[in-house]
Amino acid sequence: MRLLVAALESELVAFEPELPGFARLVTGPGKLQATYALTRALDAESYDEIVVVGTAGAIDARLEASVYEISTAIQHDVTDIDGIVGQHVSLPSHVEVGRDGVTIATGDHFVDDAEAVAVIRPLGAGLVDMETYAYIWVAQRFGVPIRVFKAVSDRAQDGAITDWHAAVTACSHQLRDHVRDEYGV
Repeated sequence: MRLLVAALESELVAFEPELPGFARLVTGPGKLQATYALTRALDAESYDEIVVVGTAGAIDARLEASVYEISTAIQHDVTDIDGIVGQHVSLPSHVEVGRDGVTIATGDHFVDDAEAVAVIRPLGAGLVDMETYAYIWVAQRFGVPIRVFKAVSDRAQDGAITDWHAAVTACSHQLRDHVRDEYGV
């Protein structure tokens, strides 16, 4: 059995009816809710694989409005004791899933302005979201393989939240089609 994970129910709207062979988990937005919900789910049940789907803002202009597999996640909203952005005092600077793909920068706020993007872009990410680092970190603690698929919903610039609201349903359909193609369901 696989666990299909999303932060928000709206990201799973196109996944009705449920996919055969997949249990579902909606964690809520942000790193803390993602960590808590996924930890509880993995503590209660064994899964062969975690499949995360969700939306992300594109901060790399080369990334089109499409679905991308994530290879690496970093945190853009932490600094270490020396003030280095993206470095945490006790967590790894990045977590990897062992697949080719795009690097995503995770933080606990919705990125929607050019100034924030200018700070995040030098960290090497192409996308931004609010949960992926936490999902990968938890999956690694439990030794469960994880794949993360993100659909570009916005450009993480001024007005991005309006773009996200308008795009989330279309992104959900893109993600459903991608998961069906990947897993033959």
